[in-house]
Amino acid sequence: MPSAAQPRVLYVTDLAYPARGRRYCDEDIFLSSRLREDFDIALCHPLDAAALMDAFDAVVVRNSGPVLHYQAAYDAFARRAAEGGVRVYNQLTGKADMAGKQYLLDLTAAGFPVIPTVDRAEDAGRLPAADEYVVKPKLGADSIGLRFVLREELADLSYGPGSSGSVLVQPRIRFRYEVSFYFVDDAFQYALHAPDPARRWELVPYEPTAEDLAFAQRFVDWNGIEHGIQRVDACRTPEGELLLVELEDLNPYLSLDLVDPRTRDAFVDAFKAALHRLLES
Repeated sequence: MPSAAQPRVLYVTDLAYPARGRRYCDEDIFLSSRLREDFDIALCHPLDAAALMDAFDAVVVRNSGPVLHYQAAYDAFARRAAEGGVRVYNQLTGKADMAGKQYLLDLTAAGFPVIPTVDRAEDAGRLPAADEYVVKPKLGADSIGLRFVLREELADLSYGPGSSGSVLVQPRIRFRYEVSFYFVDDAFQYALHAPDPARRWELVPYEPTAEDLAFAQRFVDWNGIEHGIQRVDACRTPEGELLLVELEDLNPYLSLDLVDPRTRDAFVDAFKAALHRLLES
């Protein structure tokens, strides 16, 4: 039985969220059961987090689905947590998916190895030539609202009001495969890749090269999160280059069921140690 002296952690998850190709509930049942070895754990739905968090020493946000489905409630949670000095893991200062898709534009402008991205009609000409282009909402997730258009259609797109539009446009990359790198705080843990581009979540272990790790670490360092789990998603182009697809810093699914037991145990140990560091901060 857990000791009453153990830190109390509120574990935020939506066990019923119907993720395509993934079982969020299995991963969070496993992780929360292992964290119980070090912490007093209570699970709650994201809509209940703001009302419950004051009774806990820290809040862990895990597989709770895209926040756009409950944006107002999430914003209220984040605001109250910041105002109350609540320890949240992942910490709420992420510059990547946690804050929308603006980071893809910022990284493009800064010359990072990312799929080129624009959000204004006048910038569409800067995109490299491609058979098709991907159009997706800035505040999208899980491919919600994603569509493909031809180059001649770019000028007629409705980008949205203001100097920066509400949609993003990228060339459709005919990549060889996707690969994901998983980090706890700023430390690399493991990598998985999808050999078939048409089957994003059919993943197998991947042994990264030193160059691969340097690529992924660059984005983690840019984001500057001290406390949090991050997943760096990239695609391998036909020329062999890695390009960033997404930097997930809010509630990245970890595909822990696809790694070997030793890697899974090492991840759990790293996660526990990271939570202890958060509680000591």
